[in-house]
Amino acid sequence: MTRILVTGANGQLGAEILAQLTPIATVTAIGTTRDRLDLADPESIRRAIVELEPDLIISSGAYTAVDRAETEPDQARAINAIAPGLLAEATAQRGGKLIHLSTDYVFDGQKGSPYLETDPTNAIGVYGQTKLDGEQAILKADPTAAIVRTAWVYGVNGTGNFVKTMLRLGKDREELRVVADQIGSPSWTGDIATAIVDLALNHSDASGVFQFTNSGVASWYDFAVAIFEEATAIGFPLTVQRVIPITTADYPTPAKRPAYSVLAGGKLATLRGTIAPHWRDGLRSMLTELRQVSD
Repeated sequence: MTRILVTGANGQLGAEILAQLTPIATVTAIGTTRDRLDLADPESIRRAIVELEPDLIISSGAYTAVDRAETEPDQARAINAIAPGLLAEATAQRGGKLIHLSTDYVFDGQKGSPYLETDPTNAIGVYGQTKLDGEQAILKADPTAAIVRTAWVYGVNGTGNFVKTMLRLGKDREELRVVADQIGSPSWTGDIATAIVDLALNHSDASGVFQFTNSGVASWYDFAVAIFEEATAIGFPLTVQRVIPITTADYPTPAKRPAYSVLAGGKLATLRGTIAPHWRDGLRSMLTELRQVSD
């Protein structure tokens, strides 16, 4: 029986990973939240690992408030930069395995073609820099750990993702303005979790940096239009009639966003022997699940 600990188990991705692990007969899945394993508290991390004795840790917990990180750098650093290194160190001491979730924000978004795992990093904000520091701390503490970068994450769990925001606004407004000059690959937690669980159970000797997103490319504007098309088709109540494309300059935020966030996923696809589903298929699956939950 493999004991797998999932940090951030109440987050949108952590909850999905835990849900996929729980029915597996050969796995004891342990979900932790801040009350049991506080990523901002080094002693809490060490104590939880000693008490729970995991064989493998899936580190999905993170400080993800990109804009707020600009004014809370110490909190972001404690959770995103220091905690991952401590998890790697403690896991290595036990002879276990760490799989850590990271982000496209480690890049500056200026490349204009899909980022490889080996491309130079250049974070442009506090959030991205702390996540990059976390990657480096992990590999320094335990070179056998695996890091999986993903991007533009959304799912049924959680409250703050782009799909749920669009559905909420689209229910009450006839017109929405959405940024059209930031490009990435919308990625459903269901597909991300499937890849992570497969990596954990079937490729446990894999190490280093990998990347996983749904395939295909879109702007936030493209994504919003697709959300409303798919949601209307399955009966979500919507008022929205028009989606207006705008520029990043028209919608300033405290933190800069990478203009181009497409991550090449060939390394993990080759390892797993499967290509990531298209982002629109992931969107359709998520909306169908959300509709069922909402009824």
